[in-house]
Amino acid sequence: MITRTTVAAAALCAAVGLATVHAGAQSPAAKSATPTFARDVAPIFYKNCTNCHRPGELAPMSLLTYKDARPWAKSIATNVSKGAMPPWHADPAYGEFVNDRRLSDADRDTIVKWASNGAPEGDPKDLPAAPTYATEWLIGQPDAVFSMQEDYPVPANGTVAYQYFTIPTNTTEDKWIQAMEVRAGDPKVLHHVIVYAAPPAPPAPPASAAPPAPPAGGSAQPPAQRPTPLFVFADEAMTKIPAGQTGGPPLPPEQRKAPGPNDRPAPRRMGPAIGGFAPGQFMRVYQEGSAMKLPAGTTLIFQMHYTPAGKPTTDRTRIGVKFAKAKPQTEVRFASLVNGGLHIPPGAADQRVDAEMTVSQDITLWSMIPHTHVRGKKWIYDITYPDGRKETILSVPKYDFNWQTDYVFKQPLKLPKGSKLHAAAWYDNSTANKSNPDPTKDVWWGDQTWEEMMYTGITFSIDAMQATATAQPQ
Repeated sequence: MITRTTVAAAALCAAVGLATVHAGAQSPAAKSATPTFARDVAPIFYKNCTNCHRPGELAPMSLLTYKDARPWAKSIATNVSKGAMPPWHADPAYGEFVNDRRLSDADRDTIVKWASNGAPEGDPKDLPAAPTYATEWLIGQPDAVFSMQEDYPVPANGTVAYQYFTIPTNTTEDKWIQAMEVRAGDPKVLHHVIVYAAPPAPPAPPASAAPPAPPAGGSAQPPAQRPTPLFVFADEAMTKIPAGQTGGPPLPPEQRKAPGPNDRPAPRRMGPAIGGFAPGQFMRVYQEGSAMKLPAGTTLIFQMHYTPAGKPTTDRTRIGVKFAKAKPQTEVRFASLVNGGLHIPPGAADQRVDAEMTVSQDITLWSMIPHTHVRGKKWIYDITYPDGRKETILSVPKYDFNWQTDYVFKQPLKLPKGSKLHAAAWYDNSTANKSNPDPTKDVWWGDQTWEEMMYTGITFSIDAMQATATAQPQ
């Protein structure tokens, strides 16, 4: 089974957005038959690893010094050689991504050769200056920090229902989020956070206001026709996520019962999602010229999923935000593609679940984050364009619950009106899955980790809105 310590360490490491070194770059190993830490390995660690692997962070060891790294040399080489570190699960045959964390072949070979030859330190004079970290925030010093307003108690054992916390922003003008990062109060018990932006309540109409009278000699005007939704789902029933489900077949709302204490229930007005955290994904930085709108007077709502870790604790999670200096050309938004009607039979080793939606306007797709729980094994995403052309845009052949990634396209994808986005996920509910809570049980949609989800979060922008913004005088 996955441990909370492993998940938390994985989350922080994966959130860094580690830089990719081009495979064509010359490796320091070419200068010497035996790489040394000081000359060859330390520069790789400093560029790709020490944001997570340093004192005070959640990675299991520091790699800042030779003394820190030497006892772990064999383990480092093993994980680097098999591609487990730095973590990256997308198939390179489909798509290019700005946050690709893979090492080059040359850097990987340097680390393995160093470990295989006794992990020598080398001449300390060759050691480059160690990186410095001026702030705890990976995004840099935030412009604003929004924190839970209490230390919420999490029990030692049991199941805790999703808890919701409201945090006023007290902003008096619209802001534009350029980057966002979650810092957990106690990462050992925090499974995920989703941040919603509830707009200010509209002003109540005057008490004396009365509905307008119909015109003389005629009837009242017919109600306006509802606009076509931006996303039209192939099966609307599948999008009805059964909130409060407890691991059984879908039930009517009056029969659902949330597990565990629920003293911070969801408010009626949630607003759109604007960010969050899952194991492997702590932060998001939007590309130059794009940002997410935070309307004036917004109240943030933190949806918190806690998983008790064996002893009582408290949590006070914070969100750090950096704002764009001016209104961006492109407003980024969130949406989700789900199949809330999923069902995985007992013992099923390769159960496929699908979801599909059609876009009703021209949009640009910026990123995708696949999400299942511990039975998820792989994902494939396809686009079918209006002219019939089909393209695989993302494949995750070895999905890992510990390392959930928001795959940010290097070249954002243009999806014309009528394009279909199709997702397929596969699940292993058999005894061969060592993380499987119980292979004898039917599995349905549910909030808890021992249940399942088929969820994809996407960021996108509406092309017509960007064209309007571009046409406006500066």
